[in-house]
Amino acid sequence: MSTQKRSARLTILAIAVHSLFAAPVQATANDDAEVIIEWNQILQTNIPATAGLFGPRHYAILHIAMFDAANSIERDYKRYRVQVAANPAASAEAAAAQAAHDVLVVLIPAARDTFDAALQRRLATIHSWRAAQGAAVGKKVARAVLDWRSGDGAEQPNIPYLPPALPGLWQPAVPEQVAAFVQFGNVKPFALPTPTLYLPDAPPMLNSEEYASDLNQVKELGSLDSGARTADQTLVANLFGGAGYRPAFPFPIWNNVARDVARSQHLSLIEAARLFALMGVSINDGLQTSHSSKHVFGLWRPITAIRRAAEDMNDETTADPAWAPLIPTPPYPSHPSNLTCVGSSASRVLARVLDTDALPFTVTWEGTGGNANVTRPYSSFSQLADEGAMSRVYGGVHFFFELTASEESCKKIADYVVDRYMRPQRWERHR
Repeated sequence: MSTQKRSARLTILAIAVHSLFAAPVQATANDDAEVIIEWNQILQTNIPATAGLFGPRHYAILHIAMFDAANSIERDYKRYRVQVAANPAASAEAAAAQAAHDVLVVLIPAARDTFDAALQRRLATIHSWRAAQGAAVGKKVARAVLDWRSGDGAEQPNIPYLPPALPGLWQPAVPEQVAAFVQFGNVKPFALPTPTLYLPDAPPMLNSEEYASDLNQVKELGSLDSGARTADQTLVANLFGGAGYRPAFPFPIWNNVARDVARSQHLSLIEAARLFALMGVSINDGLQTSHSSKHVFGLWRPITAIRRAAEDMNDETTADPAWAPLIPTPPYPSHPSNLTCVGSSASRVLARVLDTDALPFTVTWEGTGGNANVTRPYSSFSQLADEGAMSRVYGGVHFFFELTASEESCKKIADYVVDRYMRPQRWERHR
């Protein structure tokens, strides 16, 4: 044997010995769920407000990459999208952190310094060899996930949308208002084959009893100067509507809840990664379904419906040309409710993954404009989802039948995601 070959074999042997003795196969105490929770919070803090309805796309990409990176090492579940070769002694924590960093640097390049610092702090707590091995895995997974989503249509411009001013069809709530995020329906979903797979039930006919009942309900409870709405209902409308309180979007609310319960239920790293990925995908695809459906049905908002009730051919409704809602009307058609869909999707995932809906927790909103912080207790995930849904009636921006349509559709979407993605490996073997 030549001296060169003998030297090469000795080098390989040295690496193998280093792998066995310098890097234990079992995870260290650093390999816990906090890395998932930390990067979820980092995204929430740095995501630009201009992301709007595309905010959940950021969460979905982040948490798919973190899950697939960690799972490439731990192999407890089927991959979501990517599985790369990995030394089982590598740090799943480092893999998840590196994947998160690389994804967010691309999605939110303006905050790169923040992401670089967070990654270095995390890797510094992990054995250097295990950190390097895990980081290499995270880099590969992040690149593959970003490549997968690079052509999903999220970069396309908005599409003009303005139906004719016929009874029942959406019209701008205020002059010069433009329909927003119409292009959302043309973006590739993360799990569903199409955003209309679970198209919600159509709204009732304008001359129906159900329509009249729900119009009169929102007319009474949702008006700016309502005498029927209680103080607590007004608070609920403002909390979920972002009127004087943060967060102003429902996505952070549910990610706050998920972080809290991941800690309280002592989830492992891979369990937390899976929870956040399932929730992120379900919220994104649920929201895309509800928002796409708005342009399928094109229903007018309560503000237009109440002011033009003389045109709806329904004897049980009466026009009020001066009627105004408690909170501003969003700039797109009414049916169904986006916020209800987000809550229904998120609450369903949490209940499915944690094997219970009845888990007590609290939600805190930060007051703005002189308002004090508000903390509210909840006994179940569905209670929070139901309260968020009703907030849209109290705020005067949705009919009750739209809440029901969203809830039924978006629970099915969450079930679709949980039933088909990231299943336990042992479940697949004994199926």
